[in-house]
Amino acid sequence: MKPVKLEPPGFGGSVMRHVQNHNTQQLQKSTSLSRVQECEEERSSNAPSSGRSGMSMLDQGQSPSDDTGLSSTSHLCPAPICRQFWKAGNYNDGTKANISIQNGNNYLHVHPMFLHSNATSHKWAFGALAELLDNAVDEVQNGATFVNVDKTINPRDGSAALLIQDDGGGMEPEGMRRCMSFGFSDKKEKTAIGRYGNGFKTSTMRLGADVIVFSCHLKDGVMTQSIGLLSYTFLMRMGYDRIVVPMVDYKLNASTGTMEVFHCHDKEHFKSNLSMLMQWSPYSSEADLLQQFEDIGSHGTKVIIYNLWCNDSGNVELDFDSDPEDIRINGDKRKVDTLPAWKSTNEQHIANRLQYSLRAYLSILYLRMPENFSIILRGQIVEHHNIADELKFIEYILYRPQIGGFIEGQVVTTIGFLKEAPLLNIHGFNVYHKNRLILPFWPVVSYADSRGRGVVGVLEANFIEPIHNKQDFERTSLFQKLEVRLKEMTWEYWDYHCGLIGYLPKKKPRVSAATSDSMANHIKGQPFILNQTSYGPSRSRSKLGSLKQKMTEVAETTRSHADEGGSMMVDDWATHDIQPIEVPGDEVGEEEATNLVQERNKLRAQCLEYEKSEKELNEKLSCLMTELEEAQAEYARLLDEAKSFA
Repeated sequence: MKPVKLEPPGFGGSVMRHVQNHNTQQLQKSTSLSRVQECEEERSSNAPSSGRSGMSMLDQGQSPSDDTGLSSTSHLCPAPICRQFWKAGNYNDGTKANISIQNGNNYLHVHPMFLHSNATSHKWAFGALAELLDNAVDEVQNGATFVNVDKTINPRDGSAALLIQDDGGGMEPEGMRRCMSFGFSDKKEKTAIGRYGNGFKTSTMRLGADVIVFSCHLKDGVMTQSIGLLSYTFLMRMGYDRIVVPMVDYKLNASTGTMEVFHCHDKEHFKSNLSMLMQWSPYSSEADLLQQFEDIGSHGTKVIIYNLWCNDSGNVELDFDSDPEDIRINGDKRKVDTLPAWKSTNEQHIANRLQYSLRAYLSILYLRMPENFSIILRGQIVEHHNIADELKFIEYILYRPQIGGFIEGQVVTTIGFLKEAPLLNIHGFNVYHKNRLILPFWPVVSYADSRGRGVVGVLEANFIEPIHNKQDFERTSLFQKLEVRLKEMTWEYWDYHCGLIGYLPKKKPRVSAATSDSMANHIKGQPFILNQTSYGPSRSRSKLGSLKQKMTEVAETTRSHADEGGSMMVDDWATHDIQPIEVPGDEVGEEEATNLVQERNKLRAQCLEYEKSEKELNEKLSCLMTELEEAQAEYARLLDEAKSFA
């Protein structure tokens, strides 16, 4: 099977012409072989082992591809591979890259060093790993029910490797080639997280120097198995001046029930690629390679990243040993048991734990976990954690950004205090995009004298676009407007609710007269109510409805006290699109404001009680229905038994 090379289609003709000049090629290959062998001998003690040390395909008299024009090695000594990611890109041979020109036509020349430089977009190892989980979540539409993240062992040297496996639709041979190439993406659905066709390369190369992929695909009764190797070690140790990706494919023979070579190309190409896989992957025989498909089944994908990068201390960056049910960032060991109680509570909050605990990060990575889908980490299911469920004194704020008078989208922000407030020194917004967490606990304000302390929000902003590593957003005008609004939202919420957690409430300055009319018109509108649902028992529904109506009346009474110098901050781009927090105006007495807030909280508590009662009634109804079905089944059995005696 022909290796994938990152060359344009037009280069194929020059390849064939190059192959025809057999004698010249053999001379070049012999010269390259001798130089590579000399360099291998010089640096064999410095380079890490990957496969049979000192051996290459050229040592066996074979080129990594029969298309020598594509896979020829450079005439320079290959660089040793550094095990520290941020230093592995220091490749300086003192000369410029040799750009080939064949028959007068230039072609795209992608050096293997691009694999490393492309991966530097991921500053954080967990951010890179999340990209691979996104691919698995996108496979839910193809039947995926789980993604498994675990430690595995590289049988070559017994070192730790990272496993990511899902039971999605898998990739057909051509799909595998697109996955290993740059800029190709098959994800056309609007709900798909992946978009740029670059995440697999950046994430795997950020976590380790090498990755091997096994994918099984079933379509129209035809099952294929594909294996692909993207190896930075292989390319740099062999001194290639362009990216070569060996792949092999198999196809199920329905008559014999066995996997056979998928003959898209000649046998020599297949043997060449298979030989490279056996030499540079963790598996030294074809049987070992095929054995990796046994736990995949008829469809799914398994990714194994090996030769994992090390930190500055020389330890593997991913720590598999500190917690048998977690993967941690090595070197970040926080001994919270020796800290004071208040500081220990702060450090153990998920806002801090997600920085070094993969389990904590994955628990909030998706706003909504897809139905019938699980993330399994080290053999244990990751419990989904909705941050909004742990807030108190919650408010819902609707925001519709405008540009040039046109609404560009809308988002509902859930905002409140952390349940441990004011003890925690944590604040910020968790901003999701298409269900995927982009910015966790984004501190839009740097508070002074505790203003904003403990205020946390959750929102899904699909009208702005994330950058390539999905750890930030593109700094567009829409993003800047959102940032301004979230700052205002934080201060508004704090100034009118901080008294609920023991601080002295602050009063907002009056807005200018120019905006007073539009604000007065806006606050007369109906309050925004999130997640209206229909309820089962009519009694609970009627009581819940009357309580919500009473809460609305309290909110209307509260707003009716606001004068033209109302307490909400407004601006010229979102005056009619910001749902103000429902709080007393400046002219309302402190006692009246307190009574209104207490009344609303009381009504909200009653709503929660009725919702709890409704849930209990539904569970009881379910149990009664089950008992009824069992009784009916028993009645039918007894009736049949009675008829048999008649």
